[in-house]
Amino acid sequence: MIGKAVVSLVIFLVTVFITYSMTTGRGGSGSTHFSFFSLPIPKPNHSPPLPLPCRSGSPLRVFMYDLPKRFNVGMLPPSNATNNLPEWPHHPRLQQQHSVEYWMMASLLYENNVDDAQEAVRVLNPEAADVFFVPFFSSLSFNTYGNNMTDPDTEFDRQLQVDILEILRKSKYWQRTSGRDHVIPMHHPNAFRFLREEVNASILIVADFARFPRSMASLQKDVVAPYKHVVESFMDDDSSNPYKLRTTLLFFRGRTVRKSEGKVRRKLEKLLQGYEDVHFEASYATGEGINASTQGMRSSKFCLHPAGDTPSSNRLFDAIVSHCVPVIISDHIELPFESELDYTKFSLFFSINDALVPGYMVEHLRKIPESEWLKMWARLKEITHHFEYQFPPKKDDAVNMLWRQVRNKVPGERLVVNRNRRLTIPDWW
Repeated sequence: MIGKAVVSLVIFLVTVFITYSMTTGRGGSGSTHFSFFSLPIPKPNHSPPLPLPCRSGSPLRVFMYDLPKRFNVGMLPPSNATNNLPEWPHHPRLQQQHSVEYWMMASLLYENNVDDAQEAVRVLNPEAADVFFVPFFSSLSFNTYGNNMTDPDTEFDRQLQVDILEILRKSKYWQRTSGRDHVIPMHHPNAFRFLREEVNASILIVADFARFPRSMASLQKDVVAPYKHVVESFMDDDSSNPYKLRTTLLFFRGRTVRKSEGKVRRKLEKLLQGYEDVHFEASYATGEGINASTQGMRSSKFCLHPAGDTPSSNRLFDAIVSHCVPVIISDHIELPFESELDYTKFSLFFSINDALVPGYMVEHLRKIPESEWLKMWARLKEITHHFEYQFPPKKDDAVNMLWRQVRNKVPGERLVVNRNRRLTIPDWW
């Protein structure tokens, strides 16, 4: 009897170990390399099995493609490397505001990304992955090679897109879902502009949807990411009377010549002239200009956020980390993390039509009681950490919030894939 019990115990322990290895994609001693107990590779001509849905209470399992450096960090100038990851340079042409791709990659390279603070963990066994991350810096590629749109260097940007698509199409993991479980950052409105329709089934990380047709991108499958703020975060905003210290009612500093909905900026510039407590200044994002914007936002109660070339702009996130209540004038804006954050608790919204009614917006702001403004100011201080991109990543910061949003897209992706496998005719309804 004792011998049988011992044998049963050994069989049970081996079964538990095999199940753990298959689920996490890790071997012994915390390794994430392939192990003897990895899931078997499917036979040809059969759809490979999808991993189980994301487990409740555990991090998202992410397999990151090992791409040549020319697709990502090779576009960055040499610098002090952290985990083979060069520091993001402070260079205006590289536009750190669209550097989401960099921070997502960095989070997966973080050596301690298995701690409880991380929403995503890198696995080296693709069979164990919930999603697949494609570390192609498409925004940086546009800013580096295609920023002038007609420059001959644009060909480099296009060729990188051609090459990455070739790599993906050869991957059996891309083939099994047509890329639906792949995560591809496209934060700049012109990122991946030549071939983005070829990856439209994937989970895209975007700033907004202005330059995407509805057939390509939507809130149902994609994730809206915050810009990387340009001004420094207001770390010591601990005044006992911030309402009186912020003497400017409404502040705006930035470009006024914009496209699409952004044309409202020129109209607002004329409309808001003559108010002593309103600062509206046309400027460019130079080092001196950024310093002026930092001081202006920190000394203002409300910060104006009109649409730019697209419905979103970095100004919103500069205002948030400055604890200056955003006044959003953009009829088609989508906001990051809105499934978790109620922006009406720390922002104000005006339609373009209402904002252009002479005197309406300024008078509305003046009527807001000090007590109500203080509540919004306090809420801004509570949620600012959600908009911080940083390395190493911290609990509930911007990149971890993004991975949590990606995790929320996985059940919908599974539904589409599994349903399509059993349909005998295309979507019949």
